[in-house]
Amino acid sequence: MREDLLHYIWMYKKFPKLDLTTSNGESVSILHSGSHNKLSGPDFFNAQIRIDGQFWAGNVEIHINSSDWFAHNHQEDRNYDNVILHVVWNDDVSVYRPDGTNIPALELKNYVDSNLLGNYRNLMLTRDVGFINCSKDIDVVSNFDFNNWLERLFIERLEDKSKIIFSLLKEFNNDWEKVLFVLLLKNFGSKINGEAFFHIGKNFDFSIVRHLIEKPMELESLLFGMGGLLQFDNITDSYYQELKKSFEYLSHKYNLDNTIASSISFFKLRPNNFPTIRLSQFATLYAGTNNLFNSVMYCSDDELYNLFKIRASTYWDSHYTFGKVSKVSSKLLSTKFVELLIINTIIPLRFCHQKRKGNPMNESLFSMIHGIKEESNNIIDNYKNIGISVNSARDSQSLLQLYNNYCTKNKCLQCAVGADLLNLKP
Repeated sequence: MREDLLHYIWMYKKFPKLDLTTSNGESVSILHSGSHNKLSGPDFFNAQIRIDGQFWAGNVEIHINSSDWFAHNHQEDRNYDNVILHVVWNDDVSVYRPDGTNIPALELKNYVDSNLLGNYRNLMLTRDVGFINCSKDIDVVSNFDFNNWLERLFIERLEDKSKIIFSLLKEFNNDWEKVLFVLLLKNFGSKINGEAFFHIGKNFDFSIVRHLIEKPMELESLLFGMGGLLQFDNITDSYYQELKKSFEYLSHKYNLDNTIASSISFFKLRPNNFPTIRLSQFATLYAGTNNLFNSVMYCSDDELYNLFKIRASTYWDSHYTFGKVSKVSSKLLSTKFVELLIINTIIPLRFCHQKRKGNPMNESLFSMIHGIKEESNNIIDNYKNIGISVNSARDSQSLLQLYNNYCTKNKCLQCAVGADLLNLKP
């Protein structure tokens, strides 16, 4: 038996509603099971229960054994003085309040359906090791229920991302343009260089970028310099020297501090994802667009894709790194990369911007995410391998949320799939 199952049983009243009695034989009628508390303190707040005809309002604490009350030192914590019912699987010891009155105990093992317990064991305790706990059984969940769950997961994922965005807004004094700048820059760095790029963006005043509109070379030098990519004396390439000279001027003018040089990495990256290429592309985007935030918030989907039809500066047509000539090719942003920017930056920002305006989730966001092809990674591939249909970025984003926040944490009882499997009839 696990305590999370007892929480589930109590929250959803998975036991008979009539003829309940405490361990001392007192009748129990549950009027309101209370609000689930996931922080410190009793497990359920503000419950309403009638015990032996007497109405009680207060908190409920749940344990596997009654003696866990003392194992957890609740007798020393005044937060538990208002517990009106002790819900346990096994009532092995009496528990008393500081005033000496007994806390009634409801022993659930006398009431829970054996089929529910069997389903729980199959899901959580006797499963074969696989991708996720429900790998072999997930296909019995109806498409309707599963799709509704994915919709909720997508919104949950946006809510999680919004916490970071609102934190940045507070840090940057509600400058939406600055927030867009640092988040876009982070996503241009992808997984390998995302954090380094993010700190580049945070490490200087955004007003500098505003001053460098229509000056792509100067903006490129700023980003390369802040990334520590202009510190080498053995590169005699003329463009490199020009960038270095420009950054020295900007550094002196704006008193810049480029202390994150060691964070930038080329390791395990394909050449088109080299930080040199991505930073140049990013500089092209910002040097050629004034007030980018308004553009990405209010433009149509087609206009949004057109905004990101950018390429690295011409030097990079024949280079991937400074001073080393390569086969000529224009370094354009691919559609796939643009879609990742939309998924990870534009849609969350639109969600937050609309939320500030009192309209957090309108059809345009659903339409946009459904119109983007699903992402491809090991997690999504594994879901496909167990029979899950993935038809759009909405599905892949929702499944990533499901995997990271539920499957890997064994939160099956908080998952719609787990709940359905738990309640399967024999």
